[in-house]
Amino acid sequence: MQTPYSLFRRTALNAPLHHTLRAGAAAAVLLALALQGAPVHAQEAVKLKFADWMPVSHYTVTNAAYPFMKKATELSKGKIEFQYFPAEQLGKGKDLLTLLQTGVADIADISPSYISDKFPMSSVAELPAMFNNACQGTYAYASLVKAGGVLAEKEFKPNGVRVLVSVAYAPYKVLTTKNKIESIQDFSGLKLRTAGGAMDITANVVDAVPVRMPGPDILPSLSRGTLDGTLAPLQSVKVFDMQTQLRHMTTDVSLGSFITVYAISDRAWKRLPQELRATLVEAGDFATKNHCEYVDAQEVKVVQELEKDGVKGNAMAPGQLAALNTKLQNVAAEWATSLDKRNKPGTAVLSDFRKAVAQ
Repeated sequence: MQTPYSLFRRTALNAPLHHTLRAGAAAAVLLALALQGAPVHAQEAVKLKFADWMPVSHYTVTNAAYPFMKKATELSKGKIEFQYFPAEQLGKGKDLLTLLQTGVADIADISPSYISDKFPMSSVAELPAMFNNACQGTYAYASLVKAGGVLAEKEFKPNGVRVLVSVAYAPYKVLTTKNKIESIQDFSGLKLRTAGGAMDITANVVDAVPVRMPGPDILPSLSRGTLDGTLAPLQSVKVFDMQTQLRHMTTDVSLGSFITVYAISDRAWKRLPQELRATLVEAGDFATKNHCEYVDAQEVKVVQELEKDGVKGNAMAPGQLAALNTKLQNVAAEWATSLDKRNKPGTAVLSDFRKAVAQ
């Protein structure tokens, strides 16, 4: 059976998914190749190593990573080839920025919340009750990370990378293994998975206990009982098989979101001729739009699917949603103030993001 990788010519060393390579040996080979980097002439083909922490079953891979690579290959008429390493083959989510900075990868899936010390201001798009759908959040965030944007200049440029694809997920819901959430008081004491950043503040505001971890670690934690539930986009539940442990989902809340980006290292960017840079930007814009439109179209269908899997949906009790949203308004202010105190423009970034959402 033909795999999606046939779209992108061949993988490095002609070994699909590199199951035969030990991680250390693979990294050493890739680093050696990267250090040989030199400017690429316009007529030459270029191979880009793309590291991703998400599994190939994730809808972000099928609706952002694959479309991005396919579009870039098509627009460049084959001059751009990708060696794609999904599912943490080159490193976990928190390590992928380092892979870019050291030259082990050229492009990587970076999730700012996993390394919030490096990208504290990117959490602005993960604040609760900021936008109503994925495209609204995605385009607002993309405007801040594009060339010249405040986050591009203040966060990504200092880390030696630039964003090609932006992804904001649908507003997060709360899903639990035992307790139905119908009031603000029902959150109290629950150990809820967060992705870090602003999501930690959200959990604290409702008196829950934030437990920071990446997506692949949620299911075993739910099964062991070390988590009572999770803050998550509904479309990610089945990706990580969490429906096998979860029993309740509150469908009318907006408890923040999650941001991930595909970024290219400055080292790789500078090697490319202008025409191939423009190709990657265009392919990135295409994938950004493709992903958010898919997410928004699927949201209602996902609720129905989870119900069939035994995850029962419920709305907050009368008056409780309004009370919750009032309580959550303090999260954004607290987030911005904490950054201002660290001499980072938290208030300005919050204002810019809200203006972008409103456009």
